[in-house]
Amino acid sequence: MAKTHEIVEKNVGLMIVLTLIAVSFGGLVEIVPLFFQKQTTEPLEGMKPWTALQLEGRDIYIREGCNVSHTQMIRPLRAETERYGHYSVAGEHVWEHPHLWGSKRTGPDLARVGQRYSDKWHMDHLYNPRDVVPESNMPSFPWLFDNTLSGEGTADKMEAMRTLGVPYTDADIAGAKAAVEGKREVDALVAYLQGLGTILSFKR
Repeated sequence: MAKTHEIVEKNVGLMIVLTLIAVSFGGLVEIVPLFFQKQTTEPLEGMKPWTALQLEGRDIYIREGCNVSHTQMIRPLRAETERYGHYSVAGEHVWEHPHLWGSKRTGPDLARVGQRYSDKWHMDHLYNPRDVVPESNMPSFPWLFDNTLSGEGTADKMEAMRTLGVPYTDADIAGAKAAVEGKREVDALVAYLQGLGTILSFKR
């Protein structure tokens, strides 16, 4: 055994290959079973896909870089659950493409922000964050109040999401343009924020 260890330790190339094999095997053992577990592959009971307006709001959220400053993943730690609410579970995210869990919290986690504040609070916060949170370092987004949605590509987005498993109906897709046309971008973003994390909030 000692001789074998010596051979591996003195041969960098062999050590790299064996390390990759060990890591790959460990990854397979940890990750592959998750593809077959109900709790990681099926949505929570009562969960509905984003509406057309919320879906547009989600794209605006990504476009403006909100996912770079805010996470949407509450870890099962007391400090986090007391501040943000129920820890995140896989069933909440099965229809999320891409996932917006994030890895940096310049601002607070938003996984459970839905229905915590009024629409007006969100509007004021987006127009000038310091009006509602004086110490905030978040930038203002006044252009969201001027830009309007045409709805031209909304149906195509919903079609694409349906191919990925999101259960949009033909009626949802057919009515997508009418549902968002003429709405302000800020209305879409607020609609998205107000829907975040509410399914588990109701189940607690």
